[in-house]
Amino acid sequence: MSQLSPMPLAGKRVLLGISAGIAAYKSAHLARLLKKAGCEVRVVMTEGAQAFITPLTLQALTGEAVRTSLLDPEAEAGMGHIELARWAELILVAPATADVMARLAHGHADDLLTTLCLASDAECIMAPAMNQAMWAHPATQANVATLHRLGWRLLGPDGGEQACGDVGPGRMREPEALLAELAEAPVVRDAEALRVTITAGPTREALDPVRYLSNHSSGKMGYALAEAWARRGAQVRLISGPVTLAAPTNVERVDVTSASEMLSAAEQSAAESDIFIGCAAVADYRADTVAEHKLKKADASDTMTLTLVKNPDIVATIAARSPRPLVVGFAAETRDLERYARDKLTRKGMDMIVANDVSSAGLGFGADDNAALLLWHADDTIERQALPAQAKTDLADAIVDRVLSLYANRAATAHD
Repeated sequence: MSQLSPMPLAGKRVLLGISAGIAAYKSAHLARLLKKAGCEVRVVMTEGAQAFITPLTLQALTGEAVRTSLLDPEAEAGMGHIELARWAELILVAPATADVMARLAHGHADDLLTTLCLASDAECIMAPAMNQAMWAHPATQANVATLHRLGWRLLGPDGGEQACGDVGPGRMREPEALLAELAEAPVVRDAEALRVTITAGPTREALDPVRYLSNHSSGKMGYALAEAWARRGAQVRLISGPVTLAAPTNVERVDVTSASEMLSAAEQSAAESDIFIGCAAVADYRADTVAEHKLKKADASDTMTLTLVKNPDIVATIAARSPRPLVVGFAAETRDLERYARDKLTRKGMDMIVANDVSSAGLGFGADDNAALLLWHADDTIERQALPAQAKTDLADAIVDRVLSLYANRAATAHD
């Protein structure tokens, strides 16, 4: 399978594979858009796909005969499937069902589409489409990781309402969005082979069966970091507190609730990680005792006294390990941003800290934008970089750039 390359679409030879999902109706529009962009388009359909859309429709849109069978005597008289595999510069499977993803992940070649994918050196891209529960299933996520290692580029899926009535990630990305991504130069995969653990979101510390202590963290920054690392080739494990976000593509998510659960997962993951990023907003305290039953309001008193104990410091614990990964922490402050961040960087033994002022309107907790001050150790000094307000997705890439630089320096120093 070839490496990704920039793609002016005009003149590109695209083999569009359509598998058996309701999203196949979008494939007709996608074929039309590819033709309008100047691509040469040939279509291969699985047997099941023909239950959702007819070959005649795709033939009318592309001006090319649609291939549906590996065992077509006329087409195979001259080893037609091999010629088609050689012809394609890009194989785009859209929609890619859970079934076709599983078969491609495990090297099956039991129909024309999977055979072409195995026989071709073309760039291979797929647009997953399935029920949200199927997408979240561990078997599907394991296949996603395998496909990623095999060189497949996955576009989507998107979240939202599905044909079955469920809501969640699994919708095939819209044809216009797919075309725009195909036309973009691919992201540089400069984090290949790195193992990255990220904590994200809040923790919840139970007071009784119905109440808990928590904070306003949405998890958006941590999830943006996980997506950025995965897009650049890293193997990412995301340890997430309770949030409403879908796991990014090619990211393993571990769900936790409390600080103690997050610490346990973090210690286990850090032992096999190159980089650890503590982005979660971990509750500083938890209840000394969790009530077995719901706490009742006392009629004779207007106050309630709770005894709290300090939670473990997850980032400091990971930084104290020996050996340990490169450790990056976050600091959310409302005043004296740099002073507090410098203190935490040194006191907790981190390699780098990302500090942000959560009192700024429209930035920080729950917002889509953020600004940050990066501080890191360089020889005997602390260096700094101020990142202006921007989308958290863009900020994540800037943070990844700095962390990769630190990791490269650390590796070079270790080999001196």
